[in-house]
Amino acid sequence: MYVRPAAAAAAAFLGFTLTLLGGTASSAATGPSAPSSPFGSTGPSGPAGPAGAPGVLGPVVYAHRGASAYAPENTLAAIDLAMRLGFDWVENDVQRTKDGELVVVHDDTLARTTDVEEAFPDRGPWRVRDFTAAEIATLDAGSWFGDEFAGERIPTLREYLDRVQRNRQRLLLEVKKPELYPGIEKQTLQVLDEAGWLDADHVQRRLVVQSFSADSVRLVHGMRPDLVTAFLGTPTVADLPKYAQFTDRINPWHTTISADWVAAVHGLLGAHGKAMEVDTWIVDDAATARKVQGMGVDGIITNAPDVVHQAVLGALEF
Repeated sequence: MYVRPAAAAAAAFLGFTLTLLGGTASSAATGPSAPSSPFGSTGPSGPAGPAGAPGVLGPVVYAHRGASAYAPENTLAAIDLAMRLGFDWVENDVQRTKDGELVVVHDDTLARTTDVEEAFPDRGPWRVRDFTAAEIATLDAGSWFGDEFAGERIPTLREYLDRVQRNRQRLLLEVKKPELYPGIEKQTLQVLDEAGWLDADHVQRRLVVQSFSADSVRLVHGMRPDLVTAFLGTPTVADLPKYAQFTDRINPWHTTISADWVAAVHGLLGAHGKAMEVDTWIVDDAATARKVQGMGVDGIITNAPDVVHQAVLGALEF
């Protein structure tokens, strides 16, 4: 799932794409006056609808950790680039620091995507939960990916939410490893509320909360039954009705599904009384994107959203 080795090969395509869009990777929007998406006001997945609802141009495309094939994952640069490429939906991962701040980072250790081993050589294994928010804020979260991203930081959840809001994007938020962070579900909802993300517009159209932990998804649903939620995994068909009681969609790894399994999910009503949906991950190539599109998935989570968008759009033209 790590995307750094593919970044160099992808850079040429990205440069061409950004040229067509009339911008560069550094020319991210800066607020309400930002240029509109090159795909129109609703983004490449089609007109806006209920949170994550499939667009008229095929499955919804979610930028996994931002446009993470081309920028360091889970940074503000990655979500800015996703916006610049025209993608409304971004996905992130939420964990908690030693002093209780929620931050956006995937691994439960900091070594892979920051310079923590150099900055704090005696603090191994460099777990997120063993560092304060102030310490994490000093780390370079960009240079590992490319020199042009030197100085990128791990954002707090609040900083991340504010940038997604400024960019007029939408968020697929993953509660990461909740077993390490008791109470993280309630705290995440508190930060979302303080940032203005639990009003009717965000809840209905701009926010989905997911986790690999069924218990965590169940907790979120219990505290905010109005929220759209998703379980990350591939339950058996026999077990699907249990999940339908507290979630709206099942988001599986793409190698674990079939058209029949997708149809079985669609055949159930989820927690909000609507047909359950399937958003699959991590799909970064055109052939796989067309394959899962043919299975009937509702969304595709990808590090390379431009590649997937072009693939599914092309499939609809034939």
